[in-house]
Amino acid sequence: MEKVDFGKFGKAFQEKLGQLLLDDAGFANQVGEVLDFNYFELKYLQLFSKLVFDYKVQYGKYPSRSTIETILRSEISGENETLQKQVRDYYARIVSDTVSKVDEEFVKHKSLDFCRKQKLRGAFLKSIDLMESSDFDEISQIINEALKLGSDNETGYKFIEQFEQRYDTKARKPISTGWDVIDKLTKSGLGSGELGVVIAPTGAGKSMILTHLGAAALKLGKKVVHYTLELSDTSVGLRYDACLTGVSLNSLMSLKDEVFNEIVEVPGKLTIKEYPTKSATTETIKNHLSRILQRGEEIDMVIVDYADLLRPRRYSKEVRHNLETIYEELRGIAQEFEVPLWTASQTNRSGLNAEVITMEAISEAFSKCFVADFIFTSSRTIIDKQTNGGRFFIAKSRLGPDGIICPIHMDTSKVFIDVFEPTGDTIAEVENVSAKKQEERMKEKYRKFKGNK
Repeated sequence: MEKVDFGKFGKAFQEKLGQLLLDDAGFANQVGEVLDFNYFELKYLQLFSKLVFDYKVQYGKYPSRSTIETILRSEISGENETLQKQVRDYYARIVSDTVSKVDEEFVKHKSLDFCRKQKLRGAFLKSIDLMESSDFDEISQIINEALKLGSDNETGYKFIEQFEQRYDTKARKPISTGWDVIDKLTKSGLGSGELGVVIAPTGAGKSMILTHLGAAALKLGKKVVHYTLELSDTSVGLRYDACLTGVSLNSLMSLKDEVFNEIVEVPGKLTIKEYPTKSATTETIKNHLSRILQRGEEIDMVIVDYADLLRPRRYSKEVRHNLETIYEELRGIAQEFEVPLWTASQTNRSGLNAEVITMEAISEAFSKCFVADFIFTSSRTIIDKQTNGGRFFIAKSRLGPDGIICPIHMDTSKVFIDVFEPTGDTIAEVENVSAKKQEERMKEKYRKFKGNK
């Protein structure tokens, strides 16, 4: 079997690499993700690099030159005398600045390239066994993780030096929700790397709300990718047609030409991707988004309709664990692709007739709330649906205040939703008023019934 090491680069290259591991913490962090000490052809460099990284693991930082000197004096006595002398002589050359003058950037680039290719080769070999089980998602994950290792050379956000970034709205790149009221509560909308969740009972308009959010971004010239796991892609497209033009769903066919003339003027670009229910995973979505970027196209917003219908990459016996992981991975996608990501969740039975839906009514996994940056619920009772009314409740927000109730007007025939200023009512007050209205309605029905007899 062919020996895999830095031998082809020569001794001077390897000695310079060993010095960089000690003196350049940023580079050491990066290459440390992919470096195998056995890649060094020379035993004393294997020992030296191991001492540097062992110290980092134990103390959370790399050793200074004086610290490594102490280690070389006191902690390698168990090695053979020849190796002890070689590693101490090598360190002496570092101190005296007589280690090879090989270009540092060249050494960094070549060593990283070599190590990352070995990791990728290992990932390919591991994937061969998985091909028998056709576990393509796991294969994809293994390859993608191998590609990421050693690629990040950023040392992190500088708290003082980058102070202004915290107050620059461009850093978040928020995209308007299309509702002024919600934009005020979210500092101009959902931002890059943030996860927003719409919660509603079945038939209460989750998909229409997500369509509205996508349409609002399109009107701003944004590139939206909308994943549908329940409706067909053409059905979702028709909802966008209605939302963007104000033409009712029932009239779209007869007004097809007028609709087309309007939507071609919309500055944004929409891609709708359909997957059968429970067939796609978060890895499926990541791969699809990556292909879009590889074609040179941009992505400004991602919508997943809806997260509960995704298939977990790895199954757990507990449904709540599967859902929690899916939401965590969706937020990871938002961060990786630097886009706002909207999705939805269905309530349990307690939310079916609730005047205001709180987070306690979230189906299956309450813990998925922990991951989201912004959560609002939509409730529409029978009476609300008859009057096109309803309520949004800001259940959680990392972007501003929460616990706020906003009346809404929803015309599902045109996929039109309007949100009004908060009333200031509490949940208890809303439920009390609604109970009285329901009671009056029942009395009126009874009076009519008695009058007709």
